[in-house]
Amino acid sequence: MLETVRDTQLKRPIGRSGIEATAVGLGTWAIGGWMWGGTDEAASIRAIHAAIDAGITLIDTAPAYGQGLAEEIVGKALKGRRDKVVLATKCGLVWHTQKGNHFFDCDIGPVHRYLGRDGIIHEVEESLKRLGTDVIDHYITHWQDPTTPIAETMETLLMLKDQGKIRSIGASNTAPDEVRAYLAAGQLDAVQEEYSMVKRDLEAEMLPLCRENGVSVLSYSSLALGLLSGKMGPERRFEGDDLRKDNPRFSLSNREKVARLMAAITPVASAHDASPSQIVIAWTLQQPGITFSLCGARNEQQAIENARAGCLRLSKEEIAAIDSAAATHLTDLDG
Repeated sequence: MLETVRDTQLKRPIGRSGIEATAVGLGTWAIGGWMWGGTDEAASIRAIHAAIDAGITLIDTAPAYGQGLAEEIVGKALKGRRDKVVLATKCGLVWHTQKGNHFFDCDIGPVHRYLGRDGIIHEVEESLKRLGTDVIDHYITHWQDPTTPIAETMETLLMLKDQGKIRSIGASNTAPDEVRAYLAAGQLDAVQEEYSMVKRDLEAEMLPLCRENGVSVLSYSSLALGLLSGKMGPERRFEGDDLRKDNPRFSLSNREKVARLMAAITPVASAHDASPSQIVIAWTLQQPGITFSLCGARNEQQAIENARAGCLRLSKEEIAAIDSAAATHLTDLDG
């Protein structure tokens, strides 16, 4: 099975950087544990290894995922395997300084959005150490900082690229005007934005803008934090600091609607010998303008299941059937 998955993984370019990666990427927010009810380092490392063994080459992480913990775990997992992956991490959410724009408070204190030159230089060095590497393949501004001109941010990123510390540049959680500002200041290779069957606002302006300018789009929360995984039945309970506990999108009513959607797309899943979540990921990757789908995995089984979604090709008729089911069952979702 793994040989089949590896041999048929869909690969796509990251903008104009010359870097290619698998269309399905491994997202590591949950691996950091924070806001996900903790983490299991050994299980996380096994999940990363399973993803790589299944042919996944794109791994996405960030300092904010567990305040460095996710990067540390990824670094441990990539020992002896660094050359097999395209490694993406981020900057701009900081707790070492109170410069910039206050974003939220957590156990370690206030977290700010800051993309000034000194902040980025500090962050890239910390990430390189935690990841155990000398170069980051794709470096992303995590959240935008209204106190720092984008031209200054891009100037710093281009300097890091010239120094060989990063290979391509991305931005996340942006507005179209911010993307235009990045494009005016230098080469923006990709944006990373939330996109799923339950959140499709990118289709109006952002996706056309990126297509016109050769900017790749990395979709995060393609499974809507697990809501579209096919495993979020009405009986599911969320405990501790799990961010889904008080999220209206995970209301009982929403989960019942999603359960009906999953039942509706089961015939498509059966035709491909696939799970409903794999069909959701495959659907995401076939939406115009979506280049990559980042999918979290906290164990080997999830990693392998997500990887296989990168091998599925849905027909136009299947896409139309899924669109119709989504329109029927995902209307009027809470949140």
